[in-house]
Amino acid sequence: MAPTHVLRCCQRGLAWIPVIFIALVVCWSYYAYVVELCLYTITMMGERIVYLIFFHISFVMFVWSYWKTIFTKPANPSKEFCLPKAEKERYEKEERPESQQEILWRAASTLPLYTRTGTGAIRYCDRCQVIKPDRCHHCSACDMCVLKMDHHCPWVNNCVGFSNYKFFILFLAYSLVYCLFIAATVLQYFIKFWTLCRRKSAENCPKNDLNNSAKFHVLFLFFVAAMFCISILSLFSYHLWLVGKNRSTIEAFRAPVFRTGSDKNGFSLGFRKNIAQVFGDQKQYWLLPIFTSQGDGLTFPTRLVNADAEQATVTLQPDSNKCIPEVSVSPLSESQNRLLSNEQQANNTEDHPAENLVKSAESETVTMESES
Repeated sequence: MAPTHVLRCCQRGLAWIPVIFIALVVCWSYYAYVVELCLYTITMMGERIVYLIFFHISFVMFVWSYWKTIFTKPANPSKEFCLPKAEKERYEKEERPESQQEILWRAASTLPLYTRTGTGAIRYCDRCQVIKPDRCHHCSACDMCVLKMDHHCPWVNNCVGFSNYKFFILFLAYSLVYCLFIAATVLQYFIKFWTLCRRKSAENCPKNDLNNSAKFHVLFLFFVAAMFCISILSLFSYHLWLVGKNRSTIEAFRAPVFRTGSDKNGFSLGFRKNIAQVFGDQKQYWLLPIFTSQGDGLTFPTRLVNADAEQATVTLQPDSNKCIPEVSVSPLSESQNRLLSNEQQANNTEDHPAENLVKSAESETVTMESES
């Protein structure tokens, strides 16, 4: 017991190494840009002031979003998704998977669940002993079930999910802006110092320690900024694509399973609504690391509920000889229905344009006859 506890503590300590590495790189980049570039290298006061202002804006937003991504606790399933004590004891005593599923279906009868396992069973976590809500997954690194889990990121030593996904997107965005700004403003001095170093090396000129220090920091700063910029750009572009499709990284590799089968677009509500689910309705807060995501992380609107009238009623049939009562899933909340109502009306209008024209013509005829 003691060795296991010590090993777990060591693992938790080692997990902070990538975060500490990023923190050290950021601190060094701050020193290299502010001191070595702006104070020692740039001679024009106007250029120096402009660079410092924009640098500190991007630096503050980058650190703020990175901090929120790291220290925002992942959201977990609520108590209503836990089995009652009596049902839990029955579940643990049962040895047959069919009987265990019967218990889970009865417990899930009042829960808004629309996804299931690949075999059609209730998604249950034996480790956390909870029925998994839609889009919830167990993280082995954090040892907990995380709502709308996207992935576990070692660079933030945290699970990226419902509670901090917006912060993670902003962290990628502002880190990209930070690196691009540094690379763009350092480029001219990088070319200048690189050419000068090659000329002095060829002519065997005496070296000045102070100038060499500034040159080293400026040259290395450009290389590091360009390297991080390339890597972050690809990751940021991928997650923007996921946001537009309303998918998590897990769902991109393994599509969620509904009553009608697996569907990678099952949670997609259209581009604008997909964006609003992550960033919220108030656009003035989109660029700030403040939680504005829609919903509670437990239930999500799904286009399959409207597409399939039988989606709200699911029945488990593990054995053809056994009769199991139907289990009705709770309807969507009022906010979710409001999200889907406008889209459904728009789809009906697009699917039946001729019927709409006929109805409008009939209404105009009735109006003219009543007037005459």
